[in-house]
Amino acid sequence: MRMRRILGLALAAATLAGASAVGAVNAAAASSPNISRDDCTAAGGQIVSRPYAGYACELPDGTRQAIT
Repeated sequence: MRMRRILGLALAAATLAGASAVGAVNAAAASSPNISRDDCTAAGGQIVSRPYAGYACELPDGTRQAIT
């Protein structure tokens, strides 16, 4: 009985660790990539100032990307 409990806890910990690793990978993939000032203007975008967040590139399709 004690062995089952230990195996159950180990399985739960492994599942939790796997789920958090998958979540971190998905969050990194979902974040928008950074763009340089030159690439922004070449793509027809405008550089806009964001309060307390630096500058961003606003592209013609309405999306915003952080400037590196």
